Amino acid sequence: MTMPNYPFDRDATLEPPREWAELREQCPVAHVRLPSGDTAQLLTRYDDVRTALTDQRFRRGGPDAARVSTTRDGGIFNRAASGTDMREGEGHLRWRRLLTRSFTVKKMETWRPRVQAMADELVDDLLKSGSPANLSAQLALPLPVRVICALVGAPSRDQDRFAHWSQVMLTLTRYSQEEVEQAYQEFDSYVSALVDARRADPGDDLLSELTQISDSEDGRLSHQELIATVRALLLAGHETTSNMIAIMAAMLLSERERYQAVIDDPALIQGTVEEVLRLDTTLSVIGFPRVAAEDLELGGTPVQAGATVIPCRPAANRDPRRFEDPERFDPRRPNAAQHLSFGAGAHYCLGQPLARLELQVVLGTLTRRLPTLALRDGVDGLRLRKGLLSGGLEDVWVTW
Repeated sequence: MTMPNYPFDRDATLEPPREWAELREQCPVAHVRLPSGDTAQLLTRYDDVRTALTDQRFRRGGPDAARVSTTRDGGIFNRAASGTDMREGEGHLRWRRLLTRSFTVKKMETWRPRVQAMADELVDDLLKSGSPANLSAQLALPLPVRVICALVGAPSRDQDRFAHWSQVMLTLTRYSQEEVEQAYQEFDSYVSALVDARRADPGDDLLSELTQISDSEDGRLSHQELIATVRALLLAGHETTSNMIAIMAAMLLSERERYQAVIDDPALIQGTVEEVLRLDTTLSVIGFPRVAAEDLELGGTPVQAGATVIPCRPAANRDPRRFEDPERFDPRRPNAAQHLSFGAGAHYCLGQPLARLELQVVLGTLTRRLPTLALRDGVDGLRLRKGLLSGGLEDVWVTW
């Protein structure tokens, strides 16, 4: 039997590849070939995926990890937090302790009025420019960039540079190793200068707070750790969230009753956001690979020490063992927030309170101010972004 290539092709832009459901029922730990040519084991059941994300017998990356992208270094997963001890174990726990206080739900909620003001300003501009409009370029990208730049203390005028650097760094098949090296060098030089400026002249922002952080037990963040942290915040803060805003709009407008339900009952905003996060199949192309530190079993299937596994979170989010009638969009689903879109365990996404807040604000603003919003080209006009680890959609054009 020929080993399948992963990621799988799909028949419809917003729908999952048929192989996810087939493997979940028949071969939940399946060997696949990655774009690099290396092999890994794909996990598609909720319990197995969660185990790989939370069990200490799995680690992130390492010299024996399968390469994901076609570049020589195998992609961003093999480079994240390089030169620091932030990736795993005590070093990662120390890093999270230092940052968690800055990303609590309570602290992020204090940003809601500012995020709302930014969203209203962008929708004002959208209305002035008139219908049709590119929702991706005019709202989905600039809002998270403005928010994360305000939070970190970076000038939002540099948003095009962040977008370029992050796309190159997140390459799967699109960019060369030389282009990746240049992006890292430019991004790190930019962040390093930003760190130095904030350390010398602190302001009222997260980066200033981080440069001053000192933990009595663990010590302050090193310069290299600060660079890796800010790079990750800028990258995730605009790339992932901006894509998710566009996906949310497309998913709700592709079946208009979903959007109308929020117009009729704004109390559904939070539940709708969770269902969008649970049901999205486009953003996480490969996910976050893990490497088995010892021989073990998942779902009754042997996984050898040193093997790379791909915990497929979007497939897990549709597992009927965890979610009743999982293909149905239900904003009142009681356990929707148990989805794994933000990961789980020690590596659970630190920025998820901010991402959720931004999605809620955008949904509330659009349904309140643009009740007649529609996809200009219908669902058939939507196109997947290809060749990057962070997927999502190409430009989402809307009318009203």
